[in-house]
Amino acid sequence: MTTILVVDDDPGFRKLLETVLAADGYRVEKASCVSEAVRIGAQKKFDLVLSDLKLPDGDGLAILRRFAETAPQTPFVMITAFGTVPTAVEAMKLGAVDFLEKPLRSPDELRRLVRRALEQKAAAPGEGAAAPSGGPFGCSGLLARDPVMLEVLALARKVAPTNANVLLLGESGTGKELLARCIHQNSQRAGRVFLALNCAALAPTLIESALFGHEKGAFTGAVAQQQGVFERADGGTLFLDEIGDLDGNLQAKLLRVLQERSFERLGGAKVLSVDVRLIAATNRDLKRAVAEGKFRDDLYYRLNTFPLEIPPLRNRPADIPEMAPVFLARAARNLGKKEPVLSSAAVDVLVRYSWPGNVRELENLMERVAILCDAEVTPEDLPLAQTESTQPVRWKEIERHAIRDALQRHHGNRTKAARELGISLRTFQYRLKDYGLR
Repeated sequence: MTTILVVDDDPGFRKLLETVLAADGYRVEKASCVSEAVRIGAQKKFDLVLSDLKLPDGDGLAILRRFAETAPQTPFVMITAFGTVPTAVEAMKLGAVDFLEKPLRSPDELRRLVRRALEQKAAAPGEGAAAPSGGPFGCSGLLARDPVMLEVLALARKVAPTNANVLLLGESGTGKELLARCIHQNSQRAGRVFLALNCAALAPTLIESALFGHEKGAFTGAVAQQQGVFERADGGTLFLDEIGDLDGNLQAKLLRVLQERSFERLGGAKVLSVDVRLIAATNRDLKRAVAEGKFRDDLYYRLNTFPLEIPPLRNRPADIPEMAPVFLARAARNLGKKEPVLSSAAVDVLVRYSWPGNVRELENLMERVAILCDAEVTPEDLPLAQTESTQPVRWKEIERHAIRDALQRHHGNRTKAARELGISLRTFQYRLKDYGLR
């Protein structure tokens, strides 16, 4: 029998949900607070969780995070009377499959929502085969709606279940590490370790030890044996950022590891075998570096098994109205401040800006806005106002086409189209009405 956990501090609302769900043949367990829900969740498995956002000892997002860690295949629906868009987006980012506002309009609304959530679980891969759902790529934290970025994610989704090496290309700040984590979370190694190392952050003498480890006495200051990231990532995924900054000697050693799946620690003689899936990234033109003799061609072709180029933020304008409110809400929450609201005029300024610092620059700007603003954010509150591009970007038209194309691909199925675009069904339906689509 399908078992559903209902979490709400209102006894009357809990009883209402239990009555409707029990009448449809579901077994219902109830909790009134975060701690009780976490305790019950640790003792039993559930097919679905329905949780209120505002609870006496915390919020439903805390329960969502815990289930994402301990039972990632369990679909989660957030129920709240405080259904702001940023909160809904945050819940979806963390893995919620839908968002339901109080008061409940009808029992049928609840029944439809539960059926959709359970259908998503039935369609998902089995335990251990994939990571928690969330976002357009089954990855919490990844926001994308622009068709250009959605194409990249479609390719990433195809390569994720394989063991192929992946090379992520793109400017600094575009989110290469986040995409690498999403590929790992959607791979067969999802339950194993993911390690990241920036090859440009350490001197050549230190990067070799960081990669392969060292034996005691291998060099001055090596007072004990130390494992490198290859050894520690055995069975999992290793992300090497700024791979183009490796010197020639380390390039040769890295090539050997990729070819032979073995290496020696610095100062050691014992050959260690490893099973590591490598995802590398760079903001450099590796083809040009190969032509100039600055990067080994054999290593390049090893790394370049499956290249993915992440477009700069200026080339994916439809993502900006999606990202900015989420970054702003997160910054306000971290600062313990009331969340400001972006005006439509402010969003237009953000969309038209060229974003030389890409997603990282947008996130940093939203943190500044959260510090300075307490209410509505206007163009005057943005230091970008004076550097606004003279060419308006028709991001709404781009978004409209993305929604229309998704509907066509799924033969009018709104649930599947919304899932592909990484937005809730409620938001999708609102966009259909807003853009006059059927």
